[in-house]
Amino acid sequence: MTLFTMTAPLRTAATGPARALLAMALLAAVAAPAAAQSRGELLYTTHCIACHNTQVHWRAKKQASDWPSLRAQVRAWQATAQLAWTDDDIQQVAVYLNDAHYHFPPPIKQGGAAPGPARIALAAVGSQPGL
Repeated sequence: MTLFTMTAPLRTAATGPARALLAMALLAAVAAPAAAQSRGELLYTTHCIACHNTQVHWRAKKQASDWPSLRAQVRAWQATAQLAWTDDDIQQVAVYLNDAHYHFPPPIKQGGAAPGPARIALAAVGSQPGL
């Protein structure tokens, strides 16, 4: 005794070219890279986030009160964790934390106005020839 039989194949709205377009769209969505993390965010999420959740950055007794103290805290904690970060790594993490949590004004370059957010990293490590 058969409970049911299927006499016609199941039809969908996507046939022929429409099916190919749907398949390409799905493949593109799966293959699309995730939003790129900055180097600072990558270092922070890899080495610091286990102990330093968001509460650390907004608590009343936070240690960073301006740009120099933020850099000093990043430098001190990376040394405590024996990460051996370069000055550029420290700068990139400080930039990430400032953009994400603190929003301190950037340091003033000698003889000029404050650099834009994208140029903060270069201001702290010195200018490079040809830039």
